Amino acid sequence: MDSDGIQPELPAAASKSAAEVLNEDALLALLQHRDLPPETLEEISRHALAVKSRKISVALASHPHTPRHLVLRLIRQFHTFDLMRFTLHPAVAADLKRVADGQLIARLASVTLGERLTLARRGSQAVAAALLLDKESRVSNTALENSRLTEAAVVKTLSRTNGSTLVEAVCHHPKWSLRQEIRMALLRNPLTPLARALEFARALPPPLLRDVLHTSHLPERTKAYLLSNLKERK
Repeated sequence: MDSDGIQPELPAAASKSAAEVLNEDALLALLQHRDLPPETLEEISRHALAVKSRKISVALASHPHTPRHLVLRLIRQFHTFDLMRFTLHPAVAADLKRVADGQLIARLASVTLGERLTLARRGSQAVAAALLLDKESRVSNTALENSRLTEAAVVKTLSRTNGSTLVEAVCHHPKWSLRQEIRMALLRNPLTPLARALEFARALPPPLLRDVLHTSHLPERTKAYLLSNLKERK
């Protein structure tokens, strides 16, 4: 509504009734208009093509004015990669992305290796973090390369896992193994190899290293060795 209290006109394509739009391309073009009212979006959801077309369903759910109850109904019906596209859409509200991420993560045990590799490479931060724990090293290694993966997510995963494959991969990763917070997480993990633990320990200030080892789950002999090495440094 403008400053004079007059409702602005929708573009000509957007002002049509959804029932008048007979093909997928026209409906997709209509959904490109960000100013469609919720009533029009509800009408589109009842169109036969909205039920049949995955593209229309994703575009409708991703529209910023689509009512929440309708979005939740749509995403329950999404295929795996439709869910992925929905979670990455910039117009989708954060809480709805979390719902979709949760649905996608719940499916991971039942999707194929190829699908998990694609999700690990292109999925959201939450999905990539979940796939760090995948039983296939190809998947977890691919997730480590996901540009959306955060340092905090890697640290959290290292604190929850005793999987030697992931620990070994992070220990030697050219990006993650250089981060101080991740090195501290690795020094707390019981499966970090002694040689890498020694390298990471030497890079930490002595007071910080003592604090880390105090809460570490490394084997006692490893912790004792690192502490003795610390005394030699002093």
